[in-house]
Amino acid sequence: MAAHERGEWLEGRNPVWEALQAGRKLKKVILAKKAHGPQLDAIIAGVQERGIPLEYWERRELDRLATTGRHQGVMALAEPLVTVTVDKLLAEARARGEEPLLLLLDGVEDPQNVGSIIRTVEVGGGHGVILPERRSAGLNATVVKASAGAANHLPVAMVKNTVRGIEELKAKGCWVIGADQAGDNLWTSTFDLNLPLCLVLGSEGKGLSRLAKEKCDLLLRIPMQGRVSSLNVSVAAGIMVYEVLRRRQQQAEQERG
Repeated sequence: MAAHERGEWLEGRNPVWEALQAGRKLKKVILAKKAHGPQLDAIIAGVQERGIPLEYWERRELDRLATTGRHQGVMALAEPLVTVTVDKLLAEARARGEEPLLLLLDGVEDPQNVGSIIRTVEVGGGHGVILPERRSAGLNATVVKASAGAANHLPVAMVKNTVRGIEELKAKGCWVIGADQAGDNLWTSTFDLNLPLCLVLGSEGKGLSRLAKEKCDLLLRIPMQGRVSSLNVSVAAGIMVYEVLRRRQQQAEQERG
């Protein structure tokens, strides 16, 4: 049965299209008979250009194979994404002539949040996300789906644990900043965000672990005025990443001006 073939099933027009655009290795693509639309036409053209096997199934067969219920008439069997090293992430930044901007997730186990964070970092011009081997959602199909295809473009590194990851990053010249409501300074403080940076975010409810807090160079907090005491971690990631992006663009404009 196709469901038991080795690989990762991508479900939906955008995930399949993004995988094609990223050059991800696809074993085959399956379309529902009578499915149509401009994006499907583009997928078919890309599949044929790359010589990927293309199959047409009855829609009810795709319904049985899909796990999300949102295949939109197209699925693809892909080689699983592989994680990289921290060195690879830093090399990515150097290749773009930029100071590194990485996110390390400490105990974030919800795949929807991990996927959303990957999407935010990719769109916000970051260079990668780092996950610990334990207490993490990992780089699975649900994460890829939640990233809206960004996981096909943004490299993800795996480290033994959060503390070792922080130590490695500091040894390689990165400033490590943790997001914590007990932080002494606001995220909008005057700290130089144009330095090589890794931002560390903890899980909802628990936040950063004690050891992670102790290892960070600095703890910054996001100002909040409502009655709820914390933000969704993917929302916090968006606030932090875009503050870095804003300041770096501001400095670049000043240097050009």
